[in-house]
Amino acid sequence: MNRIGVALIGTGFMGKCHAMAYGAGKAVFGDVPHVSRVTLCDMDEAHTKKCADEFGFARHTTDWKSLLADPEVQLISITSPNGLHREMAVAALEAGKHVWCEKPMALTLADAEAMTAAAAKARGQATALGYGYLRNPALQQARKLIEAGAIGEVFDFRGSVDEDYMADPALPWSWRLTAKDAGLGTLGDLTVHLVSLAQELMGNITSLSAMVDVVHGERPLPAQPGKTARVENDDIAHALVRFSSGARGVLSSSRIAHGRKNGLRIEVHGSKGMLWLDNERMNELNLYVAEGDPATRGFRRILSGPLHPAYGKLCPAPGHGLGFNELKVIELAELLYAIEGKPSQSVDFKKGLEIEKVIHGFARSAKDGAWVTIA
Repeated sequence: MNRIGVALIGTGFMGKCHAMAYGAGKAVFGDVPHVSRVTLCDMDEAHTKKCADEFGFARHTTDWKSLLADPEVQLISITSPNGLHREMAVAALEAGKHVWCEKPMALTLADAEAMTAAAAKARGQATALGYGYLRNPALQQARKLIEAGAIGEVFDFRGSVDEDYMADPALPWSWRLTAKDAGLGTLGDLTVHLVSLAQELMGNITSLSAMVDVVHGERPLPAQPGKTARVENDDIAHALVRFSSGARGVLSSSRIAHGRKNGLRIEVHGSKGMLWLDNERMNELNLYVAEGDPATRGFRRILSGPLHPAYGKLCPAPGHGLGFNELKVIELAELLYAIEGKPSQSVDFKKGLEIEKVIHGFARSAKDGAWVTIA
């Protein structure tokens, strides 16, 4: 396939990220198809028209269903609110389109299962979910070091993901704080990323015991002085976990952590050393190996460079650093490889469902006050 026509649903933060990736994909990865930006879709006509011009799309629409029958569109990006993911993704697959959908997959586990079932029935279409942090060359180098035995037998994982976008208790209530429209809170927004990294490095989580809480239970209603509304989804989620290998771990997440912007941090401990990575310094991998003179041991800082795929596709100079949007380009390339039937590391719906099972396991464990098995 020499050229793929794409339609993008959504013009927000992630919609713009997808648009930028589509503009850069062929220039960065010469062995992927050209991408034609066909149609941009969002609710507001004037805003969508403006963004279509800025994002480089030939057309715009406010009717996402019109994309399903468009013969010029082979791939649909879904960056709409979570509650629309299932309907849009299933309809796109049934219409014969490839699908790139942002995380979390959907509001409920049942919705995610329905999306996965639709993908399984599809006629060769590829699916992908927005787990760009997995494409970080530093993270992939960590995986290679673990597989090569650089830190020995791996027995413990510790991870946290903290942001402060809801830290101020005075921030107004919105639909994002409802179960009906947004689903889970920090679990769906942040914890999914932590789970994706944990399972990439350690294997699947098979059981867990979780504590999930709403800390700021009421928030002021916008434009209604003195009135508040209830927050229905989680601010904080913590869990003890067990991996399929028998290794254990601790996962913690918060959307109300003052000062944290992208505090996605992981540690992997082994019998011969450990490594850690902090996504606020995403181009640095830190490795400790317990060998040599104990008086001179210490952490080794490994800066990302062209020797760490796919860094060299974006920058020929080590230590100059990649960013969030560059990871999105790598994520797109993996999807395009999957569309062409080439080997791909793309997180498809089947793999994404395994992440959904874990975050909904958090919620179930917290509700029941017990350890739960992740089937």
